[in-house]
Amino acid sequence: MSLLNVGARALLANQVALQTAGHNIANVSTPGYSRQSVVLETVQGQFTGGGYIGKGVNVAQVLADLGHYVSVGGFLGSANPQAFNALIKRRGFGDAFIRVPGETRSNIKIAEQDGRVTDINAPGPLVTEEALKALLKMVAIIGPEFDAVVVAGSLPRGVSPQWFKGLLEALKDLGLKVALDTSGEALRLGLEVGPWLVKPNTEELAEALGNATDAISRLHQQGVEHVVVSDGAAGVTWYRPGAALHATPPKVAVASTVGAGDSLLAGMLHGLLSGDTPEHTLRRATAIAAMAVTQIGFGISDDAQLAHLESGVDVRTLTEQ
Repeated sequence: MSLLNVGARALLANQVALQTAGHNIANVSTPGYSRQSVVLETVQGQFTGGGYIGKGVNVAQVLADLGHYVSVGGFLGSANPQAFNALIKRRGFGDAFIRVPGETRSNIKIAEQDGRVTDINAPGPLVTEEALKALLKMVAIIGPEFDAVVVAGSLPRGVSPQWFKGLLEALKDLGLKVALDTSGEALRLGLEVGPWLVKPNTEELAEALGNATDAISRLHQQGVEHVVVSDGAAGVTWYRPGAALHATPPKVAVASTVGAGDSLLAGMLHGLLSGDTPEHTLRRATAIAAMAVTQIGFGISDDAQLAHLESGVDVRTLTEQ
């Protein structure tokens, strides 16, 4: 059954690619038509708790390149673990995954030249009550070994927003700096816990807080120390109590926007945990995100290119929050 599922998704992916090519040919002379392309890739699962998978594995790879020891964890489908096991071994990550029946999901991303990306997501495995308890136990064992934890991505099937909120509370109780990068109900409830850092984009923040004009001050009052709001090519704004910085990235040739926010988050964590100045932290994090969109895959592949991009980042102080 597993092989049939893989084959069906592969057929669907190629069907989407053929349809997209047909649309491009049929509309070659249509004024205003934006040529589309299909990017097929495997997204490494989803994050749930003790470390990284999915969006989190992108963060993990960048942090590893910056010299940090990283442990990855969450829920991993036992039917297709080979690629994940290989990456964990190759990167030297600590493995804190809870294996669950089923396949870790794959995603199809349809990227258009104007920057729009459409996701086609497989459902992924169903997380059982037993697996939830096992993850909480794992977090309690390994959590004290670390300085910070990134909680990123969407909730898998079987994980309720309420359980997710309890997980964040447990992580905080262990004394960990919790960096949260999610959306929807998970973000709304997660903000109530007062994580150390949050990294929503402008739309996610507005949805979670109902377009409140005092959103940033409310978050600081709830105990959120760092609010990092990304806005695509317009840049990123970092709000701290009593201070705010905005960074505008340099213009680059975009290969894929997938993972740009994850790379930004990794750069922010690196600067904060390393004790760098705020300006240098934001400048380098923005450059790392800019590098991410120029390549397929994740990590810092060229130190010279990163230094060049860093020199092109404009950082300025905002007088109002």
